[in-house]
Amino acid sequence: MLRAALWSDLTCRDRLTLSWKIILCTVFTSTFLLVGLQNHQWFKETEFPQKPRQLYTVIAEYVSRLYNYQARLRMPKEQLELLKKESQTLENNFREILILIEQIDVLKALLRDLKDGIHNHSWPVPREAVQDKATTEEMSNLVHYVLKKFRGDQIQMADYALKSAGASVIEAGTSESYKNNKAKLYWHGIGFLNYETPPDMILQPDVHPGKCWAFPGSQGHILIKLARKIIPTAVTMEHISEKVSPSGNTSSAPKDFSVYGILKKCEGEEMLLGQFTYNKTETTIQTFELQNAASESLLCVRLQILSNWGHPKYTCLYRFRVHGIPSDHT
Repeated sequence: MLRAALWSDLTCRDRLTLSWKIILCTVFTSTFLLVGLQNHQWFKETEFPQKPRQLYTVIAEYVSRLYNYQARLRMPKEQLELLKKESQTLENNFREILILIEQIDVLKALLRDLKDGIHNHSWPVPREAVQDKATTEEMSNLVHYVLKKFRGDQIQMADYALKSAGASVIEAGTSESYKNNKAKLYWHGIGFLNYETPPDMILQPDVHPGKCWAFPGSQGHILIKLARKIIPTAVTMEHISEKVSPSGNTSSAPKDFSVYGILKKCEGEEMLLGQFTYNKTETTIQTFELQNAASESLLCVRLQILSNWGHPKYTCLYRFRVHGIPSDHT
């Protein structure tokens, strides 16, 4: 009987404890849900000053500026100064081009008005007609002069040493390129490979500051396979002017040079076609008629640079052209 009474008493206590636990859990859960709903309503009503997209944009811009700043710190001081000079030169050239374009438009309009005025004159008026005709010719010559200055290339002769036409450089008969330690390819700010401009750069019409082939010293040579067999009649040497040069001078330009023709498919004897001097104080594009005529059609020519204009380390070639008569036209 005593054991039964004790067991009954323990069971009642356990039930009472379990009931209190259930009540407390219910109250705690209800309180938590109520607070959560109130906070959710507060988040809805509250307006934050920045949206996530705007925040991401600000962070991205900051990271980009930080990367550019680090890149500038890694860049040598000389290279920064060179970039500043190049940007200033390009800006000046762009302004000159705009001025030339405006002058061309004005001159064309004046020429058109003069021609219309000549057609509207009564006939005959000999003295006035002669004066108008002379004025028209002067204006036309002036327009052609401005166009020539704007284009800078009025050779009007086919270039058989043009790479896009099929010409190429035979490296076995060409001097080594100048190795510049400052011209490197970078990966994450680490220079791992020296960059050298290939010799066939001189066979392309892209003549901008720095777009040249350089070889060490003042003497070098390059063997060129022409686009087709021709009887050469003239050659053209081109260099940049001091006005657009980032260094402010063109001492690396070639001075004295000679041209040889190679007989028997680039493997035979050489014959001297002429020796010339490129004058850097004159126009940037200079054409030279060959002094010695070729006895037969040639497929290869060799350009030999004998001296430059004073640069002690290297010589730079921008463009070299070969003109002549195709073999099937002879």
